[in-house]
Amino acid sequence: MEITVSEILKSPGAVLIFQEMQAILSDEARRREEFREWLIEDVKAEFINGQIVLHSPVKRGHYLASNNLNVLLKTFVFLKKLGTTAVEKALITLTRNDYEPDLCFWGKEKAATFDDNTMLHPAPDFVVEILSPSTKKHDRETRFEDYALHGIREYWIIDPDKQTVEQYGLLVPTDTSYLPYGKFIPGDDIKSIVLPEFEIPVAAIFDEKANFEALKNLMK
Repeated sequence: MEITVSEILKSPGAVLIFQEMQAILSDEARRREEFREWLIEDVKAEFINGQIVLHSPVKRGHYLASNNLNVLLKTFVFLKKLGTTAVEKALITLTRNDYEPDLCFWGKEKAATFDDNTMLHPAPDFVVEILSPSTKKHDRETRFEDYALHGIREYWIIDPDKQTVEQYGLLVPTDTSYLPYGKFIPGDDIKSIVLPEFEIPVAAIFDEKANFEALKNLMK
């Protein structure tokens, strides 16, 4: 059960509770800095709610979905000069947690602040996570809540085993929780909220031949 600040303030021990929380969060911030110093390019890891989360190598279906969508998204963003994208190893830093999403898109304004030495990235405008057994809980719970709270306007959750794409978005930029925009399967087309001209067949995420055809259409 979620306990609100107003409920804590009703307790005679409210000051002690907040002092304890402050000490815990201060220690967590110190360990977060140590995590960033430790993190290297060859390791995929995240700092989530005070814990370092290491990721195992992914299955081929996960990799193919990530690579296929990245090809289409990166090409579209590059051709339209809309900003920049990243796959797998871009560390995004939110208020409490550090994540390495499967795919990200930042618009022009944020992208203009990046250079070759940038390691810590702000919240993207659009994030894609591809489910795996080790990440499923965080993808559907922790990230889902955190991404919305930090104004990430669009979030796709891809299941490579079931070949589905769930699309979520913020109705207005000030919202702090996602609304479902649909669940899509091969045979459907999916259209981005943040990049409304980016519309692709879902099959192009899971099938290399369909991906090539979609790429040719983007290149026209």
